Amino acid sequence: QVQLVESGGGSVPAGGSLRLSCAASGYTFLISGYCVAWFRQAPGKEREEVASIYSDDTTRYADSVKGRFTISKDNAAHILYLEMSTLRPEDAAMYYCAGTFGIIGYCPVGASGFRYWGQGTQVTVSS
Repeated sequence: QVQLVESGGGSVPAGGSLRLSCAASGYTFLISGYCVAWFRQAPGKEREEVASIYSDDTTRYADSVKGRFTISKDNAAHILYLEMSTLRPEDAAMYYCAGTFGIIGYCPVGASGFRYWGQGTQVTVSS
């Protein structure tokens, strides 16, 4: 059974930085054909993809975070990361780790394409 557990959320002032982690179990990052991603959801808003990374390290970012956030993974440790810098109040949300495995070619678009989800970690940014 695949499990995803996020950590690293917290409260920071605008302009600050945070690193989120997502530990995966039940699936190895050492084989190909998977995508892991970060989504976020603020109160009253839809869940949106922040960044995704395919098993070959191809990445995709939302326009709103390009140049400020970096997604990466440690294949040996089965951990997904999201380095967030220059945080803005509009980045505040619950951040979720998501994964889907046994796919070919590229990451799916949209939350419905991801089968496994973590419980989320809260990010608060004060202005």
